[in-house]
Amino acid sequence: MAILAFIIILGLLIFVHELGHFWVAKKMGARVDEFGFGFPPRLFSVKKGETVYSINFIPLGGFVKIFGEDGEDKKDKYSFAAKKAWQRTAILLAGVTMNIVLAALLLSTGYIIGLPWAVDDNQVVSGAKVQITEIAAGSPAEKAGMKVGDTILGAELSSAGANAAGGQLNNASKVIDIQNFIDKKKGQEVLVLLKRGQSEFQVKIVPRVNPPRGEGAMGVALARVANISFPWYRAIYEGAKETFVLIWLIISSLAVLIWQFFSTGHGAGQVIGPVGLYAITGQAAQMGFVYLLQLAALLSVNLAIVNALPFPALDGGRVLFLIIEKIKGSPVSESVEKAIHTAGFVLLTLLMIVITFKDIARLF
Repeated sequence: MAILAFIIILGLLIFVHELGHFWVAKKMGARVDEFGFGFPPRLFSVKKGETVYSINFIPLGGFVKIFGEDGEDKKDKYSFAAKKAWQRTAILLAGVTMNIVLAALLLSTGYIIGLPWAVDDNQVVSGAKVQITEIAAGSPAEKAGMKVGDTILGAELSSAGANAAGGQLNNASKVIDIQNFIDKKKGQEVLVLLKRGQSEFQVKIVPRVNPPRGEGAMGVALARVANISFPWYRAIYEGAKETFVLIWLIISSLAVLIWQFFSTGHGAGQVIGPVGLYAITGQAAQMGFVYLLQLAALLSVNLAIVNALPFPALDGGRVLFLIIEKIKGSPVSESVEKAIHTAGFVLLTLLMIVITFKDIARLF
């Protein structure tokens, strides 16, 4: 299930991104030589007009081959290189735009179905539950096998004292009730009833008497969650609003990450690669379909923002060269631009390899 969800989400995000480039290139009069679903080797293809539409073996996205995208054939009116700067900018940023639109559509769909919202203990809502949102490393919760996304259904002392007054917590629908119960049972073995996906099970845990600063007795962060749905017209508004909130949060977090990296040398460890993404997708798949919708929307916004960065080999990096072209009044040397983009691609590849090794180290 996790593998299938990972392939579908990653494939969808990249495919929609490339679809944006394809559609806008066509609208701007640039010739698209191939639009492929998946990556080679090719399984099947058909040519319609000037474009080859292909189905490829590796189903992890897609690609678009635009005539003249590397700066050649500038005198051919169908070449990407022959288009005006604003037209080339529109083509380059179309993928970013499509990822943002996709995120809004996914979240809007989620709000029609019903998406989990964090609610206060005092709010009267039906179906509210308390979920684990964070687990401290080395904490009793981690040692007991608790996972982010687990729902706490109840708790009781594991000894005969469970039959005594206050030995059981049967109603675990509020964060404060769970916190108060655990706080009174510090140093004692407690059975915590959890729900993960469709499975219910118990884990044994001994809440710490003197937990580290900033951590609770179990070492978890909890949130009271309820599924909230809206009529379709309100869902569209909420989906769009949530998308812009995500954009702001991701940009802010990225700025902090970059600042930490250059000021302290730390922060890079917070970045995850394909292996880490697969692990998160597996957790979301266990929690339910709407959580996968939220994850896909979050990743779609992430993909959009990363591609918009003014770094060589990314869409934003290519737009940066167009801005330089407008400022200096002539294009940057084709060979120089190509060399810079190649170097950028190599750096990104090396970074991805390092992040992947870090992901594997975290898992094992």
